[in-house]
Amino acid sequence: MGSMKISDVMDESRIDLKLKGKTKDEIIEEMVDLFDRSGVLCDREQFKKDVYFRESEGVTGMGDGLAIPHGKSKGVEKTCIAIGRSQTPIEWESLDDKPIEVFVMMAVKDTDKSELVSLLSQIAIALCDENVTKKLFVTESPSEVIDLFK
Repeated sequence: MGSMKISDVMDESRIDLKLKGKTKDEIIEEMVDLFDRSGVLCDREQFKKDVYFRESEGVTGMGDGLAIPHGKSKGVEKTCIAIGRSQTPIEWESLDDKPIEVFVMMAVKDTDKSELVSLLSQIAIALCDENVTKKLFVTESPSEVIDLFK
């Protein structure tokens, strides 16, 4: 356990660099769709509920236009990550009270508790690198997004 690498749990099918949502709820819905369409959820509604539960526990907006919403859930069959970028800044609770444009969402199988901590820390380390974050805001290529986390 604890050995998952971010790039191993990412897939181009779960990267959308043109999210249409204009509110937090619409963005969460679109991000959950990315997981659902790629077949990693066994219960979409349960996962969505768990994402909202996590949101109610504390801020997932890291500042600088980035958020890491996530849910540990029985509704998840396979722990993985989706990445989305909105076309307009989204009002979202964040550490610097600024709106969010890039969302790194994790769907974590409820039995993968140690993976959650490991993946979160790997994401946080990657997002501390200014080169990574700059590219996340501008790249149009899902494969380049995955490369940023390798």
